[in-house]
Amino acid sequence: MKKWFLGLCLIWSFSANAQMPYIEEAKALGMIAGQGLACEASKYQTFELLARAIILTKSPSAAQQSEGLKAYLEEKADVFVSKQLDNFADCRNIARRFDEQDIFKTTLYADGTIKMPDGQIFTPREPYDATGIYDANSHDLQKANAIYNRDLSNVKKVEFTDKTVTTGNQFNAYRNRKTKQKVVASPKLISR
Repeated sequence: MKKWFLGLCLIWSFSANAQMPYIEEAKALGMIAGQGLACEASKYQTFELLARAIILTKSPSAAQQSEGLKAYLEEKADVFVSKQLDNFADCRNIARRFDEQDIFKTTLYADGTIKMPDGQIFTPREPYDATGIYDANSHDLQKANAIYNRDLSNVKKVEFTDKTVTTGNQFNAYRNRKTKQKVVASPKLISR
């Protein structure tokens, strides 16, 4: 839990000395987005718009932009699944802290220019329509749940037989006597 708070503090510490490399910042934004999505934070959609704008605006090149968006989405998905697997532990507090972030004091202009809460202004390499980078009606939570549930339901049980399993005598130290148990030798042929 401390790692998440540290990541949150690092992202929004906005001093010139604390700036992260581009890909690391995209990953950190993805981690936070994944928590907001999983915990159904009320300002998630605004965060998603601002995070995507930051990734697009700060990208040094088209290739880096593509890599940054990929890193962002992968981290968001990983954190979303992690929160589901830990039964949404502490989601009420996470959602509250999520909604109180300084990122919501950021100003996003129509051409993609961003003014950060500390007064720094970032302009994109090429102006873009900032209103088109995120659809507020995209139902991210429902889509993420559907993907998560489908992935788990598609896990198939794989059964195989090992033709090298032998039965032999093995010494049981606990009872200090010999017992008949299956001993697995190194498998040579596995069929599915």
